[in-house]
Amino acid sequence: MQHSQTHLRSRPISAGHLRAFEAVARHLNFRAAAEEMALTQSAVSRQIQSLEEEVGVSLFLRHTRAVELTSAGAQLLLSVQQALPRIDMAVRQIRQSAGRKSVALTTFASFASMWLIPRLEAFQRDNPEIDIRIDASDIAVDLDVADVDIALRYGPPEGMPPGAVRLFGETLTPVASPWLIKSNPPIKTPADIARFTLIEAGDAHRTHLEWLTWRRWFEVNGLERAQPKRWLYFNYAYQMVQAALTGQGLVLARSSLIAESLANGDLIEVLPQHRLDSPMAYWLISGPRNALRPEIKAFSDWLEAQAVTTRQTIGEVPDPDTVDNLD
Repeated sequence: MQHSQTHLRSRPISAGHLRAFEAVARHLNFRAAAEEMALTQSAVSRQIQSLEEEVGVSLFLRHTRAVELTSAGAQLLLSVQQALPRIDMAVRQIRQSAGRKSVALTTFASFASMWLIPRLEAFQRDNPEIDIRIDASDIAVDLDVADVDIALRYGPPEGMPPGAVRLFGETLTPVASPWLIKSNPPIKTPADIARFTLIEAGDAHRTHLEWLTWRRWFEVNGLERAQPKRWLYFNYAYQMVQAALTGQGLVLARSSLIAESLANGDLIEVLPQHRLDSPMAYWLISGPRNALRPEIKAFSDWLEAQAVTTRQTIGEVPDPDTVDNLD
């Protein structure tokens, strides 16, 4: 389909065929797109042809057994892939406003397991009319387009968007189970740590989390050449802490995530005078169109109240209430 510049259309296109276009462009296959949309292949083909007629240029190059996007098709796809999720989200929000109140939040798996979920029953008890959906993933989502109301994130201040609310910071401290401590000679100096199995993240040395490693802790304490009895590696912080709780070794833990375990005596700080400050903090971020919904505000207020308790438990000073918001 070729059109000269003088024949290009000037009026806006109708939006009905854009889903078919997005599906074909994603699969580069009419049959797969038709199966996804529960339509016949000929119906999808007619929709694409109608869209091309409206746009005024070819969007696909058709080969015997495959299709590929033209430059115009690739340009249109970029906009369609951004617009359709926004439209879908708006429709979901409209439907939700007519039904049950709900809050959807995203956070990383260890924070959900170790901090959020143990506290969540209290909010549910006080707010039985609000449904909660947690998406525990280590992949940060775009709150502008995702079907999520709130994000709980972990990072330095410079990595947070304007309006982010600081919940609390953290220190790193060596901890172990009481049973492991009692069954071994006492730990009096940093060098004594090397007598134990040490637990840490398997990918910590290859990521931006290098400062979470035992190697950094040893270096700060003047033990650059120290090597432990053995290493035990896991993918997630909650797995590492669980291993420590069962006496399998020592873990360099994040104070804010184990505050309750320390308070209950399930874990013991073995060298509290050798804590390390962390540049990271935990943040509350609300989606741009969701902050005014009563259920979102109620849940955000509850999160901030829980954060105050955590700050008190870990002894975080000064209290950052006056510098919480990044504006």
